[in-house]
Amino acid sequence: MAANRIINVNLFGREIGRIGLQEDERRSSFQYSPEYLEGNTLRNIFPSTGIIKPTKYVQMFSQFDSQTFKGIPPQFADSLPDLFGSIIFRAWLETKEQSKINVLQQLAYVGNRGMGALEYRPSISLTEDVTLDLDEIIEVLREVMNFKQSASEQSLDHQALINIFKIGSSAGGARPKILISEHKQTGRVIPGDVEYSDAYHHYLVKLAIEDEDYPREIIEYCYAQTLIELGVRMMESKLVEDKHFATMRYDRQGGEKQHVLTATGMTGWDYKNPTNSSYDNLFKLCSFLKIPHAQVEELYKRMVFNVCYGNIDDHLKNHSFIYNREDERWELSPAYDVTFALNPLINFKEPRRALSINGKRSQITLDDALKIADDFTIKNPLGIVKQVQACSEQLVRRLKDHAVPRAVIERMQDYFVRLI
Repeated sequence: MAANRIINVNLFGREIGRIGLQEDERRSSFQYSPEYLEGNTLRNIFPSTGIIKPTKYVQMFSQFDSQTFKGIPPQFADSLPDLFGSIIFRAWLETKEQSKINVLQQLAYVGNRGMGALEYRPSISLTEDVTLDLDEIIEVLREVMNFKQSASEQSLDHQALINIFKIGSSAGGARPKILISEHKQTGRVIPGDVEYSDAYHHYLVKLAIEDEDYPREIIEYCYAQTLIELGVRMMESKLVEDKHFATMRYDRQGGEKQHVLTATGMTGWDYKNPTNSSYDNLFKLCSFLKIPHAQVEELYKRMVFNVCYGNIDDHLKNHSFIYNREDERWELSPAYDVTFALNPLINFKEPRRALSINGKRSQITLDDALKIADDFTIKNPLGIVKQVQACSEQLVRRLKDHAVPRAVIERMQDYFVRLI
């Protein structure tokens, strides 16, 4: 295999192994570093979900040839940018007069700047001594989001695009997102994939760049504050300029990177495929990982909230796990991407959930929720449902206080569900 078709994987300063790619055969490989296998730490970074095995031999993968995994093991595909990041990435390549790049080269560009703690070598270095102008970011993003022709024809400023690439291409999701770090003392803002020290607050920012009557980012902020008051773990968040949703990153804590895998990255369950997309499977995964039961019960509360308040986009990549290095075990990450998932100004006949509940993706009932509770030993599920439903007025009041249009709120309420 040619040298430029192999990339090293590092974690917490150690080489874990190497990924190989054979594009002509549409398959990839992974081999652990001997030094890693001989060590006595970081033994559970890839749980035994039937994908990567703890062996010194080369492991081959041909079953992940999909848009989600791009041919490589899911644990590493988690590091790739999703839809919006890919748009930024393509635009940046256009400025470099390079139109095609394989998945390992893309990982090399991600380098040590990706979400979580996995790092890839070699990494293409980019200038780091830049500050951020939010107005410039918004303006460039407007052009990129309307990306119909090559970047050069769009007349995008090269340096501005580099800045956006550094920020946006490491964040997942289909909506415009950037990573920023804000110095705790001076307030200086720099690209969020450059620094992870404890001197900064590290944020993922969802940008409001569309002129529309549906303020998505404000609504997500209201949902986040409501969940926190319900006792659900979420990272601290705020609104920037009363419109951009900024949330602290759970993969950057205490000046250290955190090793994170989504449910999709952990298992190889494609979040776009309904076959394995169920809360039943998510709870089973928690059981397999020996997630603390208090966090399992919190997951149940998240599920109920999603049902009651219209978050049907709670797919497998919107549930993640964090590796506890000291105890070498996994924990459920704080909740994220919890919001009203539909555009309430558009009529939907029968919205279907990304994750099924008791085999159903619509018309979820109390019996369906109680079946999950019974299967996974959730204490006092009726109390959880009542607690979640009781915050309805509070959520609506919060939306009004943040000037969400009345028509939007009323349409949202049409899709709210009362289980009791």
